[in-house]
Amino acid sequence: MHKAPTTAHQHVAPEIGEVLELLEIAWERSRDALGTAPLSAAQTRVMYIMEREPGINLSALGRHLSAAAPSVTRLCDRLQAAGFLRRFPHPRNRREVQVELTESGLAHLRDIRRRREQVLRRTLDRMPLDAQLALAAGLRALSDAAGESAEAPLRRETA
Repeated sequence: MHKAPTTAHQHVAPEIGEVLELLEIAWERSRDALGTAPLSAAQTRVMYIMEREPGINLSALGRHLSAAAPSVTRLCDRLQAAGFLRRFPHPRNRREVQVELTESGLAHLRDIRRRREQVLRRTLDRMPLDAQLALAAGLRALSDAAGESAEAPLRRETA
């Protein structure tokens, strides 16, 4: 009987899935510390994109979100009403609207990150240093791989 070779991801993927489940549970238990209130998760996602791409236009934002223009507009309306973003016309194409975070929006993202880091630090403090370093390296590599897989379709489209 021929046995298929075992690959590392066959063992690692289920463990990562378990960690994600634990994070979801921790998220629910620690909603105050880990949540994005007063914003929804979708609004916060928009803010992360705008932070990475200051001056992004609404069309590009819609592509990032895989969302239709009316949905993107509503999300931005709510963020603008909260004082977290501002809109302005593109300097060369007045029909194109660009968005960027306000100082309040940037401060809100800093606060979310600060609260999440505090919770994570308390958990990491219970791990040996070598395990913390290995986790950091593994997460960096996973993030890089996820970024590459997300960019692959874009590279094919523009090629």
